[in-house]
Order: sequence, then C-alpha cells, then structure tokens
Amino acid sequence: MILSMTGYGRAEQVLNGRSIQVELRSVNSRYFEYSSRLPRSCSFMEDKLKKLMSKSISRGKVELSLQIQTIDAADTVVEVDYPLAQSYHAAMQGLSDALHMPNDITADKLARMPDVLVLRRASANEEQLWQDVSAVAEAALQQFLAMRAVEGEKLQQDVLSRLVTIEEMVGRIEKATEGRVQAYTQRLYEKLKTLLEDRNIDDSRILTEAAIFADKTAIDEETVRIHSHIQQYREILALSEPVGRKLDFLTQELNRETNTIGSKCQQLEITRLVVDVKSEIEKIREQIQNIE
Repeated sequence: MILSMTGYGRAEQVLNGRSIQVELRSVNSRYFEYSSRLPRSCSFMEDKLKKLMSKSISRGKVELSLQIQTIDAADTVVEVDYPLAQSYHAAMQGLSDALHMPNDITADKLARMPDVLVLRRASANEEQLWQDVSAVAEAALQQFLAMRAVEGEKLQQDVLSRLVTIEEMVGRIEKATEGRVQAYTQRLYEKLKTLLEDRNIDDSRILTEAAIFADKTAIDEETVRIHSHIQQYREILALSEPVGRKLDFLTQELNRETNTIGSKCQQLEITRLVVDVKSEIEKIREQIQNIE
C-alpha cells in the first residue's frame, strides 16, 4: 500500500475527567522530522509520543499538537492551612476573653477566614495521564494514516498511468529507429555517388561507415533498460512498505536512459518523443516526492 507523506488526523476523547485532543499533520520531507506542541504538564511524554509516531511513519515532516482541558475537579484538591486556622482561633479566643464576650467560633466560621482553605492542583499521575494521551494519539494516528493511504492510492494510479504512456512512446521510438541504418547507408551511397560522379564507389568503406553509424546510434540497450525499470516500478508500487527512495532512484535511471536516447538519435520524430517522455518522467518525479 502506497502512502502519501501529506496527511491529517484528529481525535478527541474525555478520559478520567480530562478532555484530550490530539492533532497530527504532515508535509513532504526526505526524512522523518517530528515536532510537537504540548502543555507544560505533559513535557515528560515528548519522547514517548515521538517514538509512537515513528513506529508508523518513516518519512515526512510531522507536527503533533496536544490540548488537555480539565472538565471536573479530579486534579484539584482542597488543603487546610492548620497553623493559620489555629492562629485565627487563638485570636478570636483572646478577643472573647478581653471583651468578656462569648466565643461562638465554629469550624465553618474558621473555614471562611482568608486563606484557611486553599485550592491546589493535585500532582498528576503521569502513568495514567500517558495512558490516556497515548490512547487518543493512537486514534489520531490511525485517522492520519487512513488519509495518507487515500492520497497514496491517487498517487499510485497517476504514476501507473504515466508509466503506460511512457511505454507507448518508447515503443514508438523503437519503431521509428527501424531501418535507420539502411536509410543512412542509402543516403551515404547517394552522396558519394554525386561527389565521385563516374568514379568507382568503395562499397566496403560504405559498409564500414554504416557499421560505425549503427554502433553510435543503437538504442536497444537503453530501451530494454527502460522497459525493465518500468516493470520494477510496478513491482515496487505493489509493496506494503515505504518505497519513495526506491522510486526516486528508478526515476533518475529512467531519465538517464531517455537522455542517452536523445543524444544518440537526431531524427526529429524521435527528438519530439524523447521530449514527451522526459515530460512524463518529470511529472512522475513530482508525484513520488509525495510518496513515503
């Protein structure tokens, strides 16, 4: 299955009193690049999240965003400042004694005094928090990979169709080169006949020149390799693993063989076909830059 390097995934769940949201997005890159935006309380899971992503993503510039919102008091505790409460109680008792008034102080009244009761955020259970975040991150990752697969399928079909086009054009090049040696030999013979007029023409010399021409302009090896590269392309596109680098190498080889054909054959028809082939190869190169 071919995967695109461009993708997006999002997941959100409420777990243990927290609303957890994870977003993943990626763009093209030659290697796996990871960056994240995490709440300060989750900084300890930076490497864990990177490791989780790298298990399923081999190439691409990936950005992860994590947001956590508390929706109940699960991570909040109420603490009592007992020394302060005792101080308030002692002061009120002293006031009662000094003014000869009854002391009707109660715990409820003490609790209402400033700073006696303090709300504090409880220390997070890092293991539980990681389990919750990783579950949401995994859900976002699966959505992310599904989108990559859909985009990858489109890229695969486009590349396959262009390979068919290249094969057809290479076939036309092969057909256009048929009889080129015979045509060259005939042109050479006619030219020498005009130059030498009635003098005898050295047939062996003409045959030698024709053989040299045939050797210099032969493109059989190049076309055979192009057909071989196209077959390898199809085999690689059928693999269930990252194939972008392999395809990039094959694309370079296709381009090199096509350039060689262009340099060997100067016929106008072939030159035009070579230009068309190179155009298709360039379009393939643009597409495989998006393939993982």
